[in-house]
Amino acid sequence: MKRICIYLTALLLTLPALASHKALADSAYAHEDFIQAARLYQQLLDSCGSSAQLYYNLGNCYYRQDSIARAILCYERARLLDPADDDIRFNLEMARAKTVDRVMPASEMFFVSLFHRLVLSLSLHTWTWIGLLSFLLMLCAIAAYFFLPMVTGKKVGFTVAIVALLVCVFANVAAYLQLHQLENRTNAVIMSSSVVVKSTPSQSGTDLFILHDGTRVEIEDNTMKEWVEIRMSDGKEGWIQRSDIEVI
Repeated sequence: MKRICIYLTALLLTLPALASHKALADSAYAHEDFIQAARLYQQLLDSCGSSAQLYYNLGNCYYRQDSIARAILCYERARLLDPADDDIRFNLEMARAKTVDRVMPASEMFFVSLFHRLVLSLSLHTWTWIGLLSFLLMLCAIAAYFFLPMVTGKKVGFTVAIVALLVCVFANVAAYLQLHQLENRTNAVIMSSSVVVKSTPSQSGTDLFILHDGTRVEIEDNTMKEWVEIRMSDGKEGWIQRSDIEVI
C-alpha cells in the first residue's frame, strides 16, 4: 500500500511537468522551430513511453524539415499504435508520396483484404472494450433466453447471444493480431539514402536491386548480427545491412 501511495504521489508530481514540456513542444512547432519541437517531442517519448499522438507530432516535425524517412518512421509507429486515426494515415500517405521507390504490393483475395481493413479499422484499446462489452451482452442474452417466460423473449435472447458471440470472437481476434504486431515488430523503414540489396549476407553477394530511404520493408531473417533478410510487399527478397534500417 505504501509503495502504491509513493507511486501515485510521484505520478501526480510528474504530470504537470510533462504537460508543461508538451506545451513547450507545441509552442515550438507553432513558431516553426521544428528542430526544437522534434527534440522536445523525442524527450517526451523517452520519458513517457510510446504514444501515437507524440509520434504523429514528431513525424510532422521531421516532415516539415524534409526528413522524409524519419517522418515515415514516426508515422508508421503512430499508426501501429492507433491504426484507426485518419490524420496519421493521411500524413503517412503524403510522406510516402515523396519517396523514390514505388512498390506495388502483391494482389490478395478480396476477403483477405477486407479482413485486414476491418482489423485495422479500430485501435487495440477499442477492440478490447468491444470484446469485453459483447461478452457481457452475450451473458445477459443467455440469461434472458433461459429465464424469460415468453417465447418471443427467448428468440430475441438467442439471436442477440449468437450475434454478441460472433462480435466477441472477432474483436478478440482483431485485438490479438494488433497486440502481436506491437510485441513482434518485423517491419522496418530504410533510413540510408540508397541501399543495394544483396543475394547473400555479404558485400560480395550479387546485387539484386536498390532501395531508397523511406521505403518500408518486412524483416524475414533477424538472426545475424550485421545483416537482415528483408522482403518487399511485391515479393522481392534480399539481404541488407542492419545499420541501413530502423524497426518500426
